[in-house]
This record gives sequence, C-alpha cells and structure tokens, in this order.
Amino acid sequence: MTYPPPQYHGETGEFSATYRPAATEPELVYPNNGTRVHYLSSGASTGGLFGLYRWECGPGVTGPDPHFHRSISESFYILSGSMRIYTGKEWIDTEPGDYVHVPIGGIHAFKNESGAPASMLLHFSPGAPREGYFEGLVRVAQMEPEERDQFYLDHDNTWLG
Repeated sequence: MTYPPPQYHGETGEFSATYRPAATEPELVYPNNGTRVHYLSSGASTGGLFGLYRWECGPGVTGPDPHFHRSISESFYILSGSMRIYTGKEWIDTEPGDYVHVPIGGIHAFKNESGAPASMLLHFSPGAPREGYFEGLVRVAQMEPEERDQFYLDHDNTWLG
C-alpha cells in the first residue's frame, strides 16, 4: 500500500488547522431524549475525506436499529459509559477505549441500554453530509411513509427487518 497522491502542492505549508475547545456547545440537541451531537469535522470541512462527531446520550435507551450503508463506513470509539453495538452477528457491550469499525455494507446498530449516560465518537468515511441526517431525525416521526423512505434513501440508511 502506498500513500495517496498529493493534494497540497505548496512549498511552505499553510496555517489551516482548526481548534474546537471542549466546552463548545453541541450543534444539535434532540428534544425527545436530550442526546447531544457535536459536529467536530463535517464532510464539508474535510473535503469529503471523513466526518467526525461526538455523540453524547443520557441514561435512556436511544440509538438506531440494525441497518447498513452502501456508500460510507462507520466507526465507533467509546469515550464514556457503555454502548451496546450490534456487529451484524451479535450485540456487544462496550466500555471506554473500545473501538468498532463497520465497513461499507456492514450491518450494525447501537443502543444505550446501560441506564447511565454514555458518549462516543462516530467516524464516517468518506465524509458524507451526516448533519442533514442527524437533523432530519428530529422530524422523521411526522413524515409520511413515502417521505420517510426517501429521507432514508437520500441519507444512505437501509434498515433491516
């Protein structure tokens, strides 16, 4: 395996790093369960290379049922608490420091069933516009079935069952 072709062709480098203090408020708070989503690096901000989000949920059960993506991989890094993650074969109970990678097409799901708060990093590659998906979930219960099906299709979520 080799490095990809250069994308930066300057001679001296550039001052382009971004900084996000830990105390930055989340971009999205779900009104029904208080889950907080921090948009650390959107696909737009990384030139489509990846998206990285901090997902913080309270003690109530929350998270998607089994599904897969046709165009993006998804990875989970547990920061605090315990999340149950479905690997396509089994549900595993994770703890801080655990990492799960789901390749494109891999069946997966996650739930906070611990009865305590939990947080994790979600990494998507390539960097699809997941912000639109996260924000649309707020209104998905009010969508007509055809609109909901199109929403999931537009955001590369294929549900099982």
